Amino acid sequence: MSTAPSPTPWHTGSRVWHGVLAAVIAASLITQLVLIFTGGADVNTGDTTVQVTLGVRLVRLFSYFTIQSNLFVLVVAITLAVNPVRDGRGWRVARLDALLGITITGLVFALVLARLVHPVGVAWWVNFGFHRLAPVLAVLGWLLFGPRPRVDWPTIARALLVWPVLWILYTFVHGALTDWYPYPFLDVTELGFGTALRNAVIVFAVAAVLAWVLKVVDTKLAGTAPVTTTGAASATGRQEA
Repeated sequence: MSTAPSPTPWHTGSRVWHGVLAAVIAASLITQLVLIFTGGADVNTGDTTVQVTLGVRLVRLFSYFTIQSNLFVLVVAITLAVNPVRDGRGWRVARLDALLGITITGLVFALVLARLVHPVGVAWWVNFGFHRLAPVLAVLGWLLFGPRPRVDWPTIARALLVWPVLWILYTFVHGALTDWYPYPFLDVTELGFGTALRNAVIVFAVAAVLAWVLKVVDTKLAGTAPVTTTGAASATGRQEA
């Protein structure tokens, strides 16, 4: 099991950065939940007058890829705020899924969804936190602080074949049962199953390419990164779970 590193400016910077990132996402999520519980807007759609129960609104909220990717980033950011050299097979998968998910969230929102969603007031800030600020802070934090190397082929395989695949399957099954889909480009009712599935495959392919890019960058930057293991972990190469 790796031990927490002795404080250095690099470690302190990583802790502060990831602490801020965690705070941004936590504040956005809490505010979004308050909006849902008080009949306010779901920032993923801007809807404020959806005639469904509170339970349905909550299920829909946590069905969004945006929310799930932000939750991944929140958990990973908290672990890095505690220990900037965190490692482990499961943690590597969670970190890569967080990076892939939040990057895709930012890209898809900017390129496809931003023109469709127009929240106002407090909801605008929540939307900004989820779709704009969190992606930028997460990716910049990874570039600046690592830790690395953490991206290898087994990690990529697990990261791509577990959560993304399960989310796609859930989205189509849940949509078939409820006639509700979280994103217009996955709406089987409007597009047909073939087109919706094609769009899902395209997004998955983009994620695979991004994973390869992250591996290349992770490898290139590993030689210039600060030491990211300490104590017994450095000597033995053992990882946390």
